[in-house]
Amino acid sequence: MSLENLKGLNNLNKASVEQATHRFMQCCTSNGWVNAMVAARPYADERSLNEHADAAWQALGEVDYLEAFEGHPQIGNVDTLRAKYANTKALASGEQSAVNEASEQVLQALAQGNADYLKKFGFIFIVCATGKSAAQMLALLEARLPNDKATELANAAEEQRKIFHLRLEKLL
Repeated sequence: MSLENLKGLNNLNKASVEQATHRFMQCCTSNGWVNAMVAARPYADERSLNEHADAAWQALGEVDYLEAFEGHPQIGNVDTLRAKYANTKALASGEQSAVNEASEQVLQALAQGNADYLKKFGFIFIVCATGKSAAQMLALLEARLPNDKATELANAAEEQRKIFHLRLEKLL
């Protein structure tokens, strides 16, 4: 663990219940998960924080997962998608293979796919989108759309887990 992460962990451990609740809520909006994370402090190290985050998440049920999913903005309208993917070339310029800007066709298909997903499953499409282009997001959405609700709830819960781990890392 870096010195900076250790400092962040110490600050998290020493934070008031209200402050810690606010910080964990930025990582995941499930009250059950947040309460478990706050109550388990202090954490000895980053590993124990991550292990407890997983254990707390796995102990939750569908209602808690849905509450966490509601904390994400829905990728539902084309204007939002255009803004999100407007600068993908600039963002990817340092990578080995540049990501192409999202085409209008991909944006339209992604918006429609998200609407179809919400209608079918009753919750928004959740995916750990870090580093993914609009076309990659569309391919993932299309691959998951044929699933049944139980399978998709498990998939979305796993993606949410990946997201809160990234956010915990940033928190530290």
